[in-house]
Amino acid sequence: MLSSVNWKMILKCFAWLVCLAGVVVLMSFISVKKREVKCVKVEILIPGADNFIEREEIDAILKQGQGQLVGRNLEQINIHAIEETLKANPYIAFAKVFVDMDGVLQVAIKQRQPVLRVLNAGGQDYYIDSNGLKMPMSPNFTANVLVASGNILEGFSGKVDTLLTPMGADLYKTALFMKKDTLWDAQIEQLFVNDKHDIELVPRVGNQRIILGNADSLETKMNNLLAFYKQAMPTVGWNAYKTINLKYTNQIVCEKYDSLAVKKAKPVVADSTALANRAIDSAIKNSIQDEIKKAAAASTAQTAKPTTPKPVVATTNKPATTKPAEKTPAKTAAATTAKEKPKPAATKEKTDTKKNK
Repeated sequence: MLSSVNWKMILKCFAWLVCLAGVVVLMSFISVKKREVKCVKVEILIPGADNFIEREEIDAILKQGQGQLVGRNLEQINIHAIEETLKANPYIAFAKVFVDMDGVLQVAIKQRQPVLRVLNAGGQDYYIDSNGLKMPMSPNFTANVLVASGNILEGFSGKVDTLLTPMGADLYKTALFMKKDTLWDAQIEQLFVNDKHDIELVPRVGNQRIILGNADSLETKMNNLLAFYKQAMPTVGWNAYKTINLKYTNQIVCEKYDSLAVKKAKPVVADSTALANRAIDSAIKNSIQDEIKKAAAASTAQTAKPTTPKPVVATTNKPATTKPAEKTPAKTAAATTAKEKPKPAATKEKTDTKKNK
């Protein structure tokens, strides 16, 4: 009869009962410990170089919501309420609060990471973070990120919010793409939305309008631009083209400057917070050119591998004429007519040249 007893099952059940009893004893011990142990210190950890929120502000939030924490019993401290209060701050993406048996309250903060600063058509100024959420400017810190301006209708309510317009989503995708690429992160310093609702890229090196259009096929468009840099720029120079249009698939439509036109000096419209130190110097130009040379060398070393077809570059030269009525339009269907570039508000302006009359 004893042989029919399932001893393995009995031993398993006994082991589980012992474990359960141990957990109950441990929890009761922790509960007693919490009643006895007082909070002796509050440690706040905010990793990262961006300081949108300071430790003093976190300490003030804790005191406002929970009162004086040091000296209180641990069981009287509502950890969950502290976490929810911290998460409500627009600069905090994640908050974790816990206590140890020595009475130290640990507060770990993860800040939001902006990828784009937006100056919209209504004069509002805000960030878009790495998760595509709008967040306000900070009085403590200004992030060194791309700036987008121009005909942007994406509004901001003052609180963390999602993007509501297709243009806002395209600007976010473009900024995220540029940030992830070392070359474009160094070369592209600003985004501008023109009156046709096309995104234009403002480069550090080169005096041309780079018309991106929207964020569709973004990787293909930027690969086409890199191929154009490798093929054309070493021959004609960085300032030979007035516009570089990337809107068309596997085709780049360019317009050269009129060789007889008188060039204006570029005015500098300084923004007191983000754009004050954006001046282009020779060191930055050399570093960008070195990156392009490295990319070209790497591309040459992989010529044996299958590659995508090189984009067709269509250029148009505006002839120097004496009468406006005699101007010849570009013959290419995809080529755009030359217009004077709009002036972005509170940003550096890439100006077009005047035509001689």
